[in-house]
Amino acid sequence: MKIIKVENNLLKHLISKIRDKNTDSFLFRKYISDISKILLIKFLEDENLVYKEIETWIGKLEQPFLEEDRYVFIPILRAGLPMLDGALEILPNSKAGFLAIKRDEETLESKIYYKRLPDLKNKIAVILDPMVATGGSLSLAIDILKEENPEKIISLNIIAAPEGLERLKTKDFVMYIAQIDEKLNDKGYIIPGIGDAGDRLFNT
Repeated sequence: MKIIKVENNLLKHLISKIRDKNTDSFLFRKYISDISKILLIKFLEDENLVYKEIETWIGKLEQPFLEEDRYVFIPILRAGLPMLDGALEILPNSKAGFLAIKRDEETLESKIYYKRLPDLKNKIAVILDPMVATGGSLSLAIDILKEENPEKIISLNIIAAPEGLERLKTKDFVMYIAQIDEKLNDKGYIIPGIGDAGDRLFNT
């Protein structure tokens, strides 16, 4: 695992917004989407460009483009859905896949109960998950995606706990993370964290 910590004042501002328990679900979803765009832009800084000929007002020109169809965005349901919205605003011609992974509240182990993925061979698989608590869901997602032979696996995450990062350290992927918090509590929730992201996103 390689961790790239993304830091800027706008990210700090948005994370403070989502920590506030009085932020309503509409704005909470928007801020999650906005943070995902910032993380994605950071990841794309070092991606290769291809040159394509286009028609401009002064005639044909070779111009640089990202290969949008190489990227597959895979939110971990349900909390990753607003991150998908943000990612597809940046790269609307990319594809999406879906993984639904639920953590057993007693054992804290993660189990998959839904998988829908396009062909990932030679693609860049980008996992979208706001919270990395125990690391179980992200670890399972990486194992599932590895079986699909992507070119590489990237993870965009907003807040992580040190315990989750420790669990993931042997995995072969690159994580772009906005904030590493203090610890997990005895129920496996991130402290200070943002509470249950899925519940806050969808008023449940």
